[in-house]
Amino acid sequence: MKYLFYSILILITCSYSFAQKDFNWETYFEKSGYISTANYKQTRDYCEDLVIHSNNVSINMFEKSPQGRELFFLTLSESGYIQEKLRNKPFVLIINGIHSGEIEGKDASMILLREILITKEKEYLLDSLNIIVVPIFNVDGHERKGKYNRINQNGPEEMGWRTTAQNLNLNRDWMKADAREMKWMLCLINKYQPDFMIDTHTTDGADYQYTVTYSLEWSKNIYHQTGKWLKENFVPYLEKGVLDKGYFIHPYIYLKEWNIGLDGGLIYWPATPRFSTGYFALQNRPSLLIETHMIKPYKDRVYSTKAMLETTLDFIYNNAASLINLNKEADEQSTKIYTGEEDYLPLAYDRSEKFELKNFKGYEYYWEPSSISGIKKLVYTNNKKDFTVKYYNEIVVTDSVRIPKGYLIPLEWENFAYKMNGLHNVKTDLFSAGTSVTVEKYILFNVEFDSAPYEGRQRVNFDCKMLKDEITLDRDMIYISTNQKSVRVIVNLLEPKSADSYVRWGFMNQIFEEKEYYEDYIMEKIAEEMLVGDPDLKKEFELRLVNDKAFKHDPRARLDFFYERSPYVDKQRNVYPILRVVE
Repeated sequence: MKYLFYSILILITCSYSFAQKDFNWETYFEKSGYISTANYKQTRDYCEDLVIHSNNVSINMFEKSPQGRELFFLTLSESGYIQEKLRNKPFVLIINGIHSGEIEGKDASMILLREILITKEKEYLLDSLNIIVVPIFNVDGHERKGKYNRINQNGPEEMGWRTTAQNLNLNRDWMKADAREMKWMLCLINKYQPDFMIDTHTTDGADYQYTVTYSLEWSKNIYHQTGKWLKENFVPYLEKGVLDKGYFIHPYIYLKEWNIGLDGGLIYWPATPRFSTGYFALQNRPSLLIETHMIKPYKDRVYSTKAMLETTLDFIYNNAASLINLNKEADEQSTKIYTGEEDYLPLAYDRSEKFELKNFKGYEYYWEPSSISGIKKLVYTNNKKDFTVKYYNEIVVTDSVRIPKGYLIPLEWENFAYKMNGLHNVKTDLFSAGTSVTVEKYILFNVEFDSAPYEGRQRVNFDCKMLKDEITLDRDMIYISTNQKSVRVIVNLLEPKSADSYVRWGFMNQIFEEKEYYEDYIMEKIAEEMLVGDPDLKKEFELRLVNDKAFKHDPRARLDFFYERSPYVDKQRNVYPILRVVE
């Protein structure tokens, strides 16, 4: 009887404790009085508790970060698991902490998860959506916590660091995929093929009244109907929904003239694919960049992010079928639009000088001399002011490329094909030796390397000249057809003049190196023989001496003149090894 009593007591105690835990689902952010954020372990423990208490969620691991922390994500659905091949409901991917000092999205997501899974007021979302939440993408940067990690930012008390443990900025890595974390994120994306992506951030930049800003890709870097859908359907719903929840909202601002301020106007700019939204645009998917304002209190930043998330999820919930159909159409059209002989893909953009006038809620500011910097400094006041600003939002294409039938990659560069296949969902094939094809190849010249590394790579700039040739392959080569939905990604990675091509990122810098050298006394003798045997060359050399004083007084340049015209020169140097297949 005594043991029965203690057994019943233990059961009652455990049940009471369990009920108490069910009742109190406050996040670390809420418990701190809205001024702090949970660390990695506290975040993961909270997420694992959600899994224990709900059948609608599961926790999944990517892999381990460079410092050994597991990257994890949550999948929410009616069953708790997502079968990626079942496309009857949209997949929404929420990425938090790609810059882990900008961590409002994590805290907002944890509250939103509670409202879907525990308190159930937003459980209805799972009737029409599958949701994937990455609480912390940059886990190592997240744990490099400190009070002074972001000089421009007002809280939380301690925040993480922008970059990974290897000092890579993940939001510049979507195309080149150097970081281990990014490789696994791209694998996750390939597996689930999200229909809509949300990336949460905090701004740097100007001061203004808006708590939260946003950016979308609606211009020439995305399928035009997707851009139209975002601009005409999603934006009005988003802005009204967030404003109704009590937060001023505005498109993310870029000042046209930073040394002038708002009086110089604002600009819209399409994101390049090294950024999340630019990358998803190339993959034919709509996305939303959330940027809360750095100076607003952390509590307001978290809850305005939550307002953005739940408004976006409500919109997709109400437009689930149209989103799925739109993405299907974008994929189908990508295999048609850029496979004709006259079709071009934009690679670079600029803005026109056209503008529209719009209202902007800012603060009065002025410029005054600074004894610190020695120039005029910007001073914001606390006086609210509605400005009428010029908004430059017409984008024009400044460079484009005609899309080939495909690309041939030599086997010695097969690592590019592996990365594109495994990380970017690009299909590859093989052309066997003996195949006859019409190709175009690039000769690169005026080569200049950046003076400093950027994101761990020495980027390179050059001009291009294209040559056409009929060849018969003397060895097997990897073939990548452009007749697939990832055509925008393929072209941006393999066209040399694309700002995010492998060669521009410095993956192929060895093709610019001279590997064989001449001794001066050998070259002197060969040059004399060349002058005797080629009168036209002799005339060209003598004219160069007359017209180019720098050349005349540079012994090495004079010898190089002959070496570059001799049969000994490396004919593969500065030749881009990846070929464009025309026929």
